Amino acid sequence: QVQLVESGGGLVQSGGSLRLSCAASGTIFSIPNMGWYRQAPGQQRELVATITSGGITNYADSVKGRFTVSRDNAKNTVYLQMHSLKPEDTAVYYCTATIQRTLPRLFLDYWGQGTQVTVSS
Repeated sequence: QVQLVESGGGLVQSGGSLRLSCAASGTIFSIPNMGWYRQAPGQQRELVATITSGGITNYADSVKGRFTVSRDNAKNTVYLQMHSLKPEDTAVYYCTATIQRTLPRLFLDYWGQGTQVTVSS
């Protein structure tokens, strides 16, 4: 089995910072892609940022310059450092990863359980 476990959400004031972490565990051969999505109440889930195993990143326009995605391949962990947070960043943040299992060598997408980020004005 494969599991993604997130941590680091919480309540922060506007302009503050938070760091999210997500660790993948289980029968993993490789993780080509990891990233973060978020879903605000009444809204669709949207991309926040992704990062490949080689370090290529992709960001939503709304977070460019404020959020930084990074990963530790040895620990199968992805991070999201968030600065200059705004009330509109309030959402449940979900970790996602495309994981190649050991046997069989299939690529599957996995999601974490989500962590709440609330930014007060």
